[in-house]
Amino acid sequence: MLKQFVWRTTELWLLVAATAVFAITLISLELSQDNILSVDVLYLIGGFIGVFAVAHWALCLLAPHSDQIMLPVTAVLNGIGLIMIQRLDLALGRDLAVRQVMWTIAGLILFIAVLTIVRDHRSLTRFSYLLGLVGLVLLALPLVWPQPAQADARIWMKIGPFSIQPGEFSKILLLLFFAMLLVQKRSLFTVAGYRFLGLSLPRLRDLAPILVIWGIAIVIMGVSNDFGPALLLFSTVLGMLYMATGRVSWLAIGVVLVAIGGFGIAQISTKIQDRFSNFLDPLGNYDSNGFQLSQALFGMSSGGITGSGLGQGHPDIIPVVFSDFIMAGIGEEFGLIGLAGILILFALLASRGFRTALSVKDSYGKLVAAGLSLTLVIQVFVVVGGISALLPMTGLTTPFIAAGGSSLMANYILLALLLRISNSANRPAEEAQSGAGTSLFPAVQEAQR
Repeated sequence: MLKQFVWRTTELWLLVAATAVFAITLISLELSQDNILSVDVLYLIGGFIGVFAVAHWALCLLAPHSDQIMLPVTAVLNGIGLIMIQRLDLALGRDLAVRQVMWTIAGLILFIAVLTIVRDHRSLTRFSYLLGLVGLVLLALPLVWPQPAQADARIWMKIGPFSIQPGEFSKILLLLFFAMLLVQKRSLFTVAGYRFLGLSLPRLRDLAPILVIWGIAIVIMGVSNDFGPALLLFSTVLGMLYMATGRVSWLAIGVVLVAIGGFGIAQISTKIQDRFSNFLDPLGNYDSNGFQLSQALFGMSSGGITGSGLGQGHPDIIPVVFSDFIMAGIGEEFGLIGLAGILILFALLASRGFRTALSVKDSYGKLVAAGLSLTLVIQVFVVVGGISALLPMTGLTTPFIAAGGSSLMANYILLALLLRISNSANRPAEEAQSGAGTSLFPAVQEAQR
């Protein structure tokens, strides 16, 4: 294995730059609050360096030909989240930043585990149905698991002192399953059926898979009293279906199904009714359920183009700002320029993922890479749309930035899968040929060619 170690100099220097920016910004935050540099600050900087040094070393060893931009971009996003959480800790008297470092370390462990176990992404096709079953089980567990007293949605599992959201992990497992299903049944989804208003609609019997996914999403929304995870899952699968078939009719059908399902669930869920009401008129509900969104809008408005400055605003007034509304806090103190910069980083990360999808040769790898990248795009789009009142709030968190262990660990698994596929796409031809003969999954390789 040591013979495969390859120095990734571009990635290394970008990580050094990300570390320097993180350390300087964090120290500036402490000094702006007239604080002495405590052990916690050194712990955050040391943890940041340690985590991404180990991640870089693991990629040099386990995926030496993978994309060299993704990990540094992730490091910057993770660093921005740590800095903002530390800033909120100073205002709220909490200790979330240190915990976030611990969750980042846990995410790194899973990151390395995925790279170690999944040596060829095509091997996952052998376990696609098992992965889909496990994904459904994880999605359903919170529906029967005792929920924390303060939870307003059945999405949590409390195990000892820890609380996790299994849905964050199930979305990746279900995506892997649907990618294999689309590869195997692609011809089924491309069969012409009926034509209506210029669209080539599928036959009624071919609608069954998308209707099953839609039904699962409706059940999740109705029982869990939350539509964020279901919306993310359905939108991602719908996007993958379009990418696999190139038929606009599937998107039209999906929009209709979302409208029908959303309207139906809104009739029985007061929580969804409140969120839609806040979306229509957040200031009209300022004294009740619209307080959180109203404060977010006030904060971003006061921040303006350039922001109030790190540590100079009042993002701590926004309820749960460190989680669902952390982008609103960033918008207040970093302004529109800061938010735009973060969105550009997410766009860069997603574009590298889509580039990987275009580069890899097998259909399964293309759909998985595109689906994982699309999940990031949808999640960020929905979160930013929610905090700016352009969309109803969904409860989704900002990848790599928001406080919380489940989202952070799941997104590091997502990143590891993207980099594993990228390594296969960029591997030299002679190395790929030499590896093909020793693969444990020759039948899978032959099926994907």
